[in-house]
Amino acid sequence: MAEKVYRTELTPLSFLSRSAYMFPDKEAVVYGDRRYSYKEFEERVNRLASRLSDAGFQKGDRIAFLCPNTPPMLEGTFAIPAAGLVMVTINTRLSAGEVEYIIEHSKSKMVFVDHELEDLLEGVDESVERIRIDDTGEEGDPYEDYLAEGSAEPGPSVLEDEEEVISVNYTSGTTGRPKGVMYTYRGAYISALGNVIETQMNYETRYLWTLPMFHCNGWTYPWAVTAVAGTHVCLRKVEPGRIWDLFESEEISHYCAAPTVQIPLANHDGKRELDQQVTAVIAGYVPTPTLLNQLLELNVRPIHTYGLTETYGPMTTSAPRKEWEEKDPEEHARLLARQGQGYVTADLVRVVDDDMNDVPLDGETMGEIVMHGNMVMKGYLDNEEETEKSFKGGWYHSGDLAVWHPDGYIEIKDRDKDVIISGGENISGVEVEQVLAEHPNILEAAVTAMPDEHYGERPKAFVTLKQGAETTEQEIIDFVKERIARFKAPAAVEFLDELPKTSTGKVQKYVLREREEESQNGQES
Repeated sequence: MAEKVYRTELTPLSFLSRSAYMFPDKEAVVYGDRRYSYKEFEERVNRLASRLSDAGFQKGDRIAFLCPNTPPMLEGTFAIPAAGLVMVTINTRLSAGEVEYIIEHSKSKMVFVDHELEDLLEGVDESVERIRIDDTGEEGDPYEDYLAEGSAEPGPSVLEDEEEVISVNYTSGTTGRPKGVMYTYRGAYISALGNVIETQMNYETRYLWTLPMFHCNGWTYPWAVTAVAGTHVCLRKVEPGRIWDLFESEEISHYCAAPTVQIPLANHDGKRELDQQVTAVIAGYVPTPTLLNQLLELNVRPIHTYGLTETYGPMTTSAPRKEWEEKDPEEHARLLARQGQGYVTADLVRVVDDDMNDVPLDGETMGEIVMHGNMVMKGYLDNEEETEKSFKGGWYHSGDLAVWHPDGYIEIKDRDKDVIISGGENISGVEVEQVLAEHPNILEAAVTAMPDEHYGERPKAFVTLKQGAETTEQEIIDFVKERIARFKAPAAVEFLDELPKTSTGKVQKYVLREREEESQNGQES
């Protein structure tokens, strides 16, 4: 068949070649003292791709990366697919057993590993080749020497179909074994442009890497920032004080982070109102209106987005409206805390009942969020059964429960399994958590069900306090009762040093539930 003049297969790799062509001398990557121009960034990617191509891998073979947010991780995101291979990013916070499972399940042929994370490969089969990254950027670093053996010239594209798999990202695995989510070239391209549009990035963008690149390929921001020839400011470790310094010294314009990173940032001793406005993209868990207000006061503009590993990261946005700014700060923040609606590059999401019918747009009737379109994964790697289950009825089922507001925006109330049913009433743990966040002494809170003889279940709050702060269980319960329906208030409060979290920063409510059940059973025996 003759080539179609009007069609090119979509690939996010084209963003780098264009930016390097148009802005060769522009600063592409900053990492401490290391600074690479777009020309140098492209050459490093070409060298890695060329070296991988020479290594004898077959098209579609999988290559794993276990690395913090350093330049090699960014380079791998472009170079591995450029060589016709599939990138498998591995969460750096996992145990050695979990890392072993992912490498084995993905059938990865090779793994690039940061020198500080080598211990996590102790159970990995010897047949998997390893390249250590000393993170020096100098000759003698095994990674740098590997690059030096490749050619700086671009190789031929081996992409035949934009629906080929570009990467595999593993879910957090809060319910059983992590699943390998397959991203396509087309989906990555469209998702990256969605992020550019929704967060208003441009040629002046300077993006700080606070979000792990292992998480949904950094929500596709390696490709998005490169699309606008923005500057990637890499960060090996997330430290609030360092982040505040970099905001100013590197003139940061954008960063992304889950609430668990934003909360310590907004409460850090070094926080200050910034001269330039910084856009903060928040996803990963429902942010409280309190947190959003704190950020606004610091000249940090929060954009609340929502999605899952299965949707390339964020897929909906609470796209702020100008008229909201005229409302009182609490109401403004409450509107920003909703999950909103689909990206410009995605289909609108729906909230449905068990029969796949839309729930009324009344802001009260709960249903499940379902998604469709260009920003939904291709499926789970080697797991047709789970893929079919999650695509039931022709839509991806998120497992998140939400209401649909009259203005068309959606708002999450809880995970399906986290809703508290007390005396026949459904209580949203998220709603109670948002009230607890207003308490001046509380840093973080999670609300789960505790067994109750009379009501079946009652809410229980687990809280961490701000440094040096004090309060009592009764004072917190009364605080909630003054603000929402009394039956929604926690029946008990437990103080913790920190909340249990997944490796991507989500609060593990099931751990709190199990602990509660064990303590109840212990009291009964």
